[in-house]
Amino acid sequence: MTSEVLTPLELPSPRRVLTRGAVARALIHRIVAGVPVRLRYTDGTTVGGGGPDAPTLEVVRADSMYGRIGQHPKIGLGEGYMAGDWRAAEGTDLAQALLPFAERMSHLLPKPLLSMRRLVDRALPTATRNTLSGSRANIEAHYDLSNDLFAAFLDPTMSYSSALFDPSRPLAEQDLVEAQHRKIDAILDTAKVGPGSRVLEIGTGWGELSLRAAARGADVLSITLSREQQALARERIADGGLADRVEVRLQDYRELSPRTDGSFDAVVSVEMIEAVGEEYWPTYFAAIDKLLAPGGTAVVQAILMDHDRFLATRNSYGWIQKYIFPGGLIPSLEAMRSVTGRHTDLRVTGVHAFGADYAETLRRWRLTFLEQWPRIEGGSFDERFRRMWEFYLAYCEAGFSSGYLDVAQVTMTRPRTA
Repeated sequence: MTSEVLTPLELPSPRRVLTRGAVARALIHRIVAGVPVRLRYTDGTTVGGGGPDAPTLEVVRADSMYGRIGQHPKIGLGEGYMAGDWRAAEGTDLAQALLPFAERMSHLLPKPLLSMRRLVDRALPTATRNTLSGSRANIEAHYDLSNDLFAAFLDPTMSYSSALFDPSRPLAEQDLVEAQHRKIDAILDTAKVGPGSRVLEIGTGWGELSLRAAARGADVLSITLSREQQALARERIADGGLADRVEVRLQDYRELSPRTDGSFDAVVSVEMIEAVGEEYWPTYFAAIDKLLAPGGTAVVQAILMDHDRFLATRNSYGWIQKYIFPGGLIPSLEAMRSVTGRHTDLRVTGVHAFGADYAETLRRWRLTFLEQWPRIEGGSFDERFRRMWEFYLAYCEAGFSSGYLDVAQVTMTRPRTA
């Protein structure tokens, strides 16, 4: 164990390592005994419920790994991967090794321990609340890392959300660009976007949806909190000859007003609600409600989890929130229905779920990220960053492959006024 590797990720004191770490080791051994995965230690000892051909995870520094897990059960596993305490063995795909755990997420731990989870859960930090200033800081922390970073592993559309594949054709035959366009076109078709439509996009990304909406003859106002995204989206839109139809603003959804911005025939928002925070969901949906013209259609593409899981995790701090999406929270469909029902005139009129497609999207991103790593590496994009992003992409892929997570295009409408 070397302090040079471990200090940056907040190791506990030696005494706490011995106590909590020992408990964590015993608990992990109990968990892996019930899944088709093996843990292999440096001395050759192997534990777990998998056979010789099962996915294998190598424990490189056991005391460090279990110390981290013992200190922060929801954060320590990912931190251990970042530090190199454990890794996927040669020939084992990390996402496939995580999949059996994701499939059994609801019953991995004994019930007595589940009832004590509040003793180890950490509250969401107040510093990452999605206030006007907090949202900007949270978005900048992820999306302003570097446009070049995202361009290295995303497809040429620069779409950083789930693609939609054609279920009638083999996945291997389908190009990611085609699948991303299918996703965008499904949103625009549902929102009835065509010539003369006035469209509001909450969350620009890098501009592909705005480009396709404008190509249909729509006029688009797109808002983002990322300066990097705004700059590249404007450039791409100008290069597409559609700058006269698309305005990309650096603006928060809470700063829009029907008085100054008018109303919109369609409001679309792709995987942006996850960055809003439960505290501001009523404000977010109220903004859509007041900006949507009577009879208009809103389509929100959202990552979702089961309502029971949402209730169990909504107030606890996890690895993804600490390292990838500060201030993030994944809703349930029931929570979305409840908020819109209580705070708006919006009503959910359609739900198209395609979680398995997100697993495939993430798989392609992860493989491309690793393949392109020599092009990405440098400066703050060091080996720790590589492991952090590999774990993030694999962890999410396992979540969607298992059904623990889902993604859906949720359609909402407002009644026409008399």
